[in-house]
Amino acid sequence: MIPAGVKVLLASHPVDFRKGPDGLLALVRDAGSDPFNGSLYVFRAKRAQFVS
Repeated sequence: MIPAGVKVLLASHPVDFRKGPDGLLALVRDAGSDPFNGSLYVFRAKRAQFVS
């Protein structure tokens, strides 16, 4: 369950998960967000078989 008040941001394009955690952090920063602000960032793979 996601607590009330937590922002959930969904990636609009598929992500290559081979980027690893640092690559995903860079994507969040490139989008102008702070990856440590308490928001939940959701990424999906190209085939949409995996969501993280």
